[in-house]
Amino acid sequence: MINNLCSLSEINVTLQKGCIFTSPQNKVRTTKYTFLSFIPKNLFEQLHRFANLYFIFLAALNFVPIVNAFQPEISIIPIVFVMSITAVKDLWEDQRRRKSDQKVNNRLCDVYDRKQKRYVERRWAEVCVGDLVRLCCNEIIPADMVLLHSSDPNGVCHIETANLDGETNLKQRQVVRDLPQGSEFVPENYSSHIECENPNNDLRRFRGFMEHPGKVRVGLHSENLLLRSCTVRNTETVIGIVVYAGHETKAMQNNSGPRYKRSKLERRLNMDVLWCVILLLLMCLIAAVGHGFWLSGLQNPIYMIPDDTHPALAAFYMFWTMIIVLQVLIPISLYVSIEIVKLGQIYFIQNDLDLYNPVLDTGVQCRALNITEDLGQIQFLFSDKTGTLTENRMLFRRCTVAGTEYPHHENGPFTSKHTPLILWLNTLSSAMRSPPRQQAAEISHILDFFLALTVCNTVVVSSPTQPRHVQMPVVRTPLRSLEEMKAMFQKLSLPRFPSSLSQNTDTPTSLTKKLFTRGRSASYFPNNSPQTPIMTLQSPTTPSGTPSYTPSTPVTPALSSGAWSEDVDDIQKAKVNSADESESDDEDEAEELLYEAESPDEAALVQAAKAYGCTLLGRSPEQVLVVVPGTGPLSIPLLHVLPFHSARKRMSVVVRHPLTGEVVVYTKGADNVIMELAEADGFSREVMERTQRNLDQYAREGLRTLCVAKKVLEEQEYEAWLKRHEYAETSIENREELLLESAERLETNLTLLGATGIVDRLQEEVPETIEALQEAGIKVWVLTGDKQETAINIAFACKLLRPTDHILMANCDSKETCEARLHELQHEIRQVTKEGVSEDDSSDCVLVIDGRTLDYTLQKELQGSFLELTCCCRSVICCRSTPLQKSQVVRLVRDKLKVMTLAIGDGANDVSMIQMADVGIGISGQEGMQAVMSSDFAISRFKFLRKLILVHGHWCYTRLANMILYFFYKNVMYVNLLFWYQFFCGFSGSTMTNSWVLIFFNLLFTSVPPIIYGVLDKDVSGETLLDLPDLYKSGQNSQAYLPSTFWMNILDAFYQSLVCFFIPYFAYTGSDIGVFSFGSPINGSALLIILLHQLIESRTVVSQSQLLSAILFLINNAVLTCVTCNSPTNPLGIETKMMSDPLYYLVCGLTTVLALLPRYYTLEQFYGSGRRTKLLKDCPPDTSLRTSVQALFSHDQ
Repeated sequence: MINNLCSLSEINVTLQKGCIFTSPQNKVRTTKYTFLSFIPKNLFEQLHRFANLYFIFLAALNFVPIVNAFQPEISIIPIVFVMSITAVKDLWEDQRRRKSDQKVNNRLCDVYDRKQKRYVERRWAEVCVGDLVRLCCNEIIPADMVLLHSSDPNGVCHIETANLDGETNLKQRQVVRDLPQGSEFVPENYSSHIECENPNNDLRRFRGFMEHPGKVRVGLHSENLLLRSCTVRNTETVIGIVVYAGHETKAMQNNSGPRYKRSKLERRLNMDVLWCVILLLLMCLIAAVGHGFWLSGLQNPIYMIPDDTHPALAAFYMFWTMIIVLQVLIPISLYVSIEIVKLGQIYFIQNDLDLYNPVLDTGVQCRALNITEDLGQIQFLFSDKTGTLTENRMLFRRCTVAGTEYPHHENGPFTSKHTPLILWLNTLSSAMRSPPRQQAAEISHILDFFLALTVCNTVVVSSPTQPRHVQMPVVRTPLRSLEEMKAMFQKLSLPRFPSSLSQNTDTPTSLTKKLFTRGRSASYFPNNSPQTPIMTLQSPTTPSGTPSYTPSTPVTPALSSGAWSEDVDDIQKAKVNSADESESDDEDEAEELLYEAESPDEAALVQAAKAYGCTLLGRSPEQVLVVVPGTGPLSIPLLHVLPFHSARKRMSVVVRHPLTGEVVVYTKGADNVIMELAEADGFSREVMERTQRNLDQYAREGLRTLCVAKKVLEEQEYEAWLKRHEYAETSIENREELLLESAERLETNLTLLGATGIVDRLQEEVPETIEALQEAGIKVWVLTGDKQETAINIAFACKLLRPTDHILMANCDSKETCEARLHELQHEIRQVTKEGVSEDDSSDCVLVIDGRTLDYTLQKELQGSFLELTCCCRSVICCRSTPLQKSQVVRLVRDKLKVMTLAIGDGANDVSMIQMADVGIGISGQEGMQAVMSSDFAISRFKFLRKLILVHGHWCYTRLANMILYFFYKNVMYVNLLFWYQFFCGFSGSTMTNSWVLIFFNLLFTSVPPIIYGVLDKDVSGETLLDLPDLYKSGQNSQAYLPSTFWMNILDAFYQSLVCFFIPYFAYTGSDIGVFSFGSPINGSALLIILLHQLIESRTVVSQSQLLSAILFLINNAVLTCVTCNSPTNPLGIETKMMSDPLYYLVCGLTTVLALLPRYYTLEQFYGSGRRTKLLKDCPPDTSLRTSVQALFSHDQ
């Protein structure tokens, strides 16, 4: 039976009596719409566009007979068409999500059927809480399950969490304690009771207990939980009981679902549309009042049909008629044009060869069609680390052993003046003279160091022929006897350090100079049987430096020349007998080993050890199988694994010495932590000082540093610790705290062995990309689930952190501590600024915060302090953050600071963050396609972000902003021509233009040029944008579309309409031309002004489109004149006659020049000079950047 404590809907499941549950089944749905909700929900989303509301209102108004201006049925076609196209696009996107859901819900798994008493296939959607599910190797877990049985004899199961947290490394899970682990699991015999916590989104925590029939309670923890969407590896069969299903699983709890995204420009557009509506209402009100006064002043005119309508009522009707006549002030074609332009922009982005990855044969995928312009306004960038900034591949580069530094070359041979460290390999496996005592000590230190790298980890060994599924290999025994090996290692027993480190200089010893090329011993010296422990490679020492042993028979610890020679002779004889047998097997075995680690640095350390002969062959919960040079496979009993914890910043393993039986603790962790825990007396102090100097050098090189240490426990000391540790392991309450305390009690008074320097290979051009983005004014945050040390080192490697930066650490255990720490950091920033360490508050301060502290800062009470602190920092690094925390951080910054955000990631753990940001970018790599499927844009490498944002983002924003302003300008300008005419026709709603021209002026004559402009125009070349990232700041500040810019265009449109109307009016005053003849030069001038206006705005010549529009206008005037459109007036021949008059061209030319002079000489020069002055001010003198800016503006002028 399962009971979820504290759950709002309590779950009770009894296998024997059937399934009774009130929680939802395992069916999941990630779509935005259902069959019933699509129309109302999609309409609601589309009505966020105020223009849609406006045109729907006008369409309805046109059905009122007394005020209609057009045929009612035709008036609804444009708005229905536009909204239908948008709805079809949204439906198509949602249908893809629906198909993905169906594919997931229809997957099959084996579920135990109580009635049939066997496992039957059942769809995932039909799985419910309390079901027993059986899974095989490489199958995906359908729901969150407690592990009850594993085919592994040790009760271990490994899972791959790439679909959940983006990591391809294996995680180990353990069967619940005290459950029988036979060859077969009998469901009928299972009658335990499970109580667990309420469903939550914490991937690293699971609390509960299992109560057996004997009322014995066993704690349940995260290592007992198999999470939905993970894949079973390294195990033939596992059986689990479902505790969370469907949307209650941790995977779904971390998925915040899709969000409808509207671009910032679209939101600004809605506001300006509202202003245009106000302007329209004002114009219609003026026309209505004027019409009323005009009718009141008439005294029975002979040209009007008698009407009893009161002038005030007629004015009211005229108000609504004028709204219909002047409706093009807000053209519905604007939204259609925006959609077309965005499609064109996406086409060129996707076909940019600079963003194409030939290795993966992929380019940019634009999955969102409505936010391309947001790429040009990004202010905050939130990035994942593993797989996004890095290749997720660690390379072992350097190490220091006992104070001596050894360079290294990518998991290969060591380099520099030091001969390779393999000297201890040859010393153990070759017949030679006894080395001096000091050199033998060096061999012993190196041996112990590499053994720690091999053993102190959680690496799983697998085979390429059977991926991630390999058993512990069988140990062969080519050695003649165990006594030979005991004698060999007893004679290698040496003091921990030589009598004086001053004798050990950085110059290689003579022995080192004579020895080795890269290679490894082809001989095995294993134990007599796989079950017989053989040995350990380093014995404990006393503080005085003399060796201390407790072997079964006394041995001499000193390593004399004679003893060494005898031992080497014995070993050489054994090698001759066994070399032929073991060499080929060793080669094949070594070539076939694959290492799967929970962290890439563990795999790098094991690979480096393997390159020099200390090879990890296999691992089980009870033992570790390794190969040491000069020996065969060694079975080392594994007593305890104390996993890495962010508070301890280290991990340890406890092993038992195979020969002496002593308990040895190997520890590796952060350098500052291990240094504090290491003994610093005697010669150890000098070793620590030299090691620290090496660590400082590694840090300056951007390497990830790790220290390795060792401790030997007395039997009584171990027994006392073990008793308290077992109590912590079996505790139900406060288990994590007790285990942490137990580990800290053990990891004291360590003996420092050495340190390593590892580089996490960054993706190419990541530092350059981040540097360019920061120069562009974008604040880069890193949100990662990795530990702080990893994130900080990667930040240094990718130049997010600089050596001169002031790092602010925030690691708190309570809300009160967190609040105090935030205030301390704010004070620290003020002090740093006051002391002149940085030029301003945000230049050199970087905040590093862990997941627990981030939880506190995301609470409402601390959000303000947290944001105030981050605004003073150049960058922020969030470590150990969950997927939900990532999305919460993005939402907090986006909503509270009102900034444009971009999130980029490659794994399923980044989905919530990607969906929450204004722009979400997924990287298609080795972590699956979850991030790509949830993103707005998908790229294959982080470096492509540079051109995507700085070039295409800038272009898309600038083009679209200018195009929208141009649409407002041209429509206000043309509508005002109709408005000015109302002053001369009694505000009757009449026009001086035939309906044919009215229909095609916006639809055809002036629609193509802005679309071509929006797709092709380049205000600045791509090369210049990459060279001058500062140019991107204009988009961040919305300089292309400011309120002042909008009103400047509106005023310019009013001015041009006045010139365009009254110059022809005064030119033809006193003549006998008709109404349409008067409108002909006005239409011609308006077209020229509007087309040339855009030509002035454009940096790329698009004159072909203007020429095409002019030709279409001439064809319309000469050929396509509508005879019956304005009955009883016949416009046939009017345009031809007017265009044969020289005055027509004089009026059009003069009108065009006078209308465009202010735009060309005042506005353009004002904005161009201001922009040039600002950029030149930002550029250092006598630099190539300054020269580029000057050349850029010289070219523009």
